[in-house]
Amino acid sequence: MQISGVNIGLYVVLFIIFAETGLFAGFFLPGDSLLFLAGIYSDLLMQQLINTNGFLSVFMLSLLVAGAGIVGNMVGYWFGSKSGYYLYKKEDSFWFKKKYLFQSKEFFERYGGKAIVFARFLPIFRTFAPIIAGIVNMDKKKFMFYNVVSSMVWAFSLISAGHYLASFVLQQWDIDLKHHIEKIVIVIVLVTTAPVLFKMLRKPKSNDSV
Repeated sequence: MQISGVNIGLYVVLFIIFAETGLFAGFFLPGDSLLFLAGIYSDLLMQQLINTNGFLSVFMLSLLVAGAGIVGNMVGYWFGSKSGYYLYKKEDSFWFKKKYLFQSKEFFERYGGKAIVFARFLPIFRTFAPIIAGIVNMDKKKFMFYNVVSSMVWAFSLISAGHYLASFVLQQWDIDLKHHIEKIVIVIVLVTTAPVLFKMLRKPKSNDSV
């Protein structure tokens, strides 16, 4: 992505990651697929900052993305701590669905602090988990620990997967994944949203806890 010779792709990626985790309206953004694609294009994304390819570009890109995720979660936590009452009273809109707030609260209550880690890999929960943590006044040090761990694992795993899988497929079968982006996005969206859709559509059993 070139504008006046300046590569803005990296800044778009970082903003989307921040928005998805730091703004409650970011639940519809494609975090997982975006990171996987960022791994495929890691050398291109980082060429404006470091003149290198391979491991170093993947490492630096993962650090930057993890940082954006950490800051995003911190904003979400702060927003939740300051606006919890307002969110529960807010009416549904295109940007906000109250049901996601309640589902994330149930998810958080079930897994505790680990929900911050699990939520990184689950659309919707990824956006609302830090907000819920702020609403319930989760200990800040505990929150930051899970926040940093989850952001690092999420960024490094998906970006590395995209980069090294693309390299492997190209070397083994001479297939360039850059020519199959649409299919990759569809597969990732299906895989990452399947658990969420299953939970939403599953009919509660009579012995399910309330």
